[in-house]
Amino acid sequence: MAKIIITCAVTGGAHTPSMSDALPVTPQEIADQAIAAAEAGASILHLHARNPETGQPTGDPDVYAQFLGLIRQRTDAVINLTTGGSATMELDERLKAARRFKPEMCSLNMGSLNFAFFPVADRISNWKHDWEEGYIRNSDSYIFRNTFRDISTILQSLGDAGARFEHECYDVGHLYNLAHFVDAGAVKPPFLIQMIFGILGGIGADLENLMFMKATADRLFGRGSFQWSVLAAGRHQMPFLTQAALMGGHVRVGLEDSLFIERGVLAQSNAQQVEKIVRILREMGHEPATPAEARAMLALKGGDRVEF
Repeated sequence: MAKIIITCAVTGGAHTPSMSDALPVTPQEIADQAIAAAEAGASILHLHARNPETGQPTGDPDVYAQFLGLIRQRTDAVINLTTGGSATMELDERLKAARRFKPEMCSLNMGSLNFAFFPVADRISNWKHDWEEGYIRNSDSYIFRNTFRDISTILQSLGDAGARFEHECYDVGHLYNLAHFVDAGAVKPPFLIQMIFGILGGIGADLENLMFMKATADRLFGRGSFQWSVLAAGRHQMPFLTQAALMGGHVRVGLEDSLFIERGVLAQSNAQQVEKIVRILREMGHEPATPAEARAMLALKGGDRVEF
């Protein structure tokens, strides 16, 4: 029986409060939903922070501090802090929390890309906060920047503190970027590749692309040298994760990636998505990996070596 790592991306930096009442915004909401997701079967919690008053993405470590301790007190799940933040943040702001708290894991986008979600704005008629509409509509001009120098900075500054990375690959070229750092010795096995599908600006959510991304990773790195996981945006979430699990991959759910639990039905919480993928995995003969099993598979430093 294969053990599958379930990552839950709890709030992210793209979706806004007007899109779903379930999206956690305050530190207490983020903590409560993260803990519930871990109790439902997630072994890794991928975390962003938001301004508690407006829901706007923030890199402020003082906001992170309000929920990291709560989560650590209540669960043994691996904490994975973003280095992406949002496409509107500069690199220094994106890294402030990870530099301060020295988590076991961080996300790491393996290249720059157009990162757009502006079509969503036309579906929203009532905005909760003034900043939201402009933030969404202006994403037709957003470039998420991670140059080779940026990636090197992240690998060195956070890797020296013992963090390992969720290497986020939004397109095939990002796998080749990762191969460059592996060949240079800056990334060492076993590393985690997070293959991402369905973001406007990245590779499309076609199952043929999933097969191609996996085959390319196998060719570049060799099957035994990496772990791999899949996330897919919006309505593609559960079909792609099911296919990934059939192929031996790990999975990522969460309101960062999709606000829905089924077609046309908003999810009530992150935990609801975790519960659904757990049911799917068990029907296939798999079990969710425990945090200890995830740490072993990914060679993590352990929850006792973080600074929160």
